Amino acid sequence: MQDAIKLTCLTCGQANRFPFAKLEAGPKCAKCGVLLIGGDVTDLDDLQHDKATRADDLPLIVDYWAPWCGPCRTMAPEFAAAAKALRLSTRFAKIDTEQFPTISQRLQIRGIPLLILYAKGKEVARLSGARPAAGIESFVRQHL
Repeated sequence: MQDAIKLTCLTCGQANRFPFAKLEAGPKCAKCGVLLIGGDVTDLDDLQHDKATRADDLPLIVDYWAPWCGPCRTMAPEFAAAAKALRLSTRFAKIDTEQFPTISQRLQIRGIPLLILYAKGKEVARLSGARPAAGIESFVRQHL
């Protein structure tokens, strides 16, 4: 088991390192004081997205969505419920593909909603379409 864990603050982008044993205690960002692991879904910008998907020790699942997308809005509460259920093993975030189209282009996103699971700086798996919380949890567990 690893001694320390590295996480990017999904709010300010600061890299943080803390003892793995303190994971359940709710570590906070050294710069802005936000909880690094709280079971919430965090909105990302393009810079935070890139840092977190490439550098974090804890898996991250990102919901690629847009405000005009009905299935995206329908899935949002289910995604949040899955985030609460998996709060100590995986972080959850979302990024607006309308606001950050370069992310969509670079990742070759052709349809939304799309979930991409990242671990150890690499894309692990993709899941397209709106899913219930149980389906999202199952997808994460299956690939980690």
